[in-house]
Amino acid sequence: MENLTFTQYQEGAKETAIYPKVGSNPYYPTLGLTGEAGEISNKVKKIMRDSDGVISDEHRDDIKKELGDVLWYVAMVASEFGLDMGEVASKNYDKLKKRQENNTLQGSGDHR
Repeated sequence: MENLTFTQYQEGAKETAIYPKVGSNPYYPTLGLTGEAGEISNKVKKIMRDSDGVISDEHRDDIKKELGDVLWYVAMVASEFGLDMGEVASKNYDKLKKRQENNTLQGSGDHR
């Protein structure tokens, strides 16, 4: 399959959604998102512990799979809130470019 836009991915991902009250349940995919992010953290921790930080092709493949799971849950959270992932990605990119231009990429706070 060729590269997808965020919007295309989100539309396809929605077709695979099977959880309680799909379309009116932001809780399930939000909890799934945090769980999958934790799985990535755990895999990275084990790379540090068991492989002295050396990243193998197998590690990359494992992380790629987990990132895909994170992406699916992001798509579902966005869908539950009626948001288009393409628009979310564009707004985030614009925000980061503005912070870069203003030299405020580092620091804290939502409104930099």
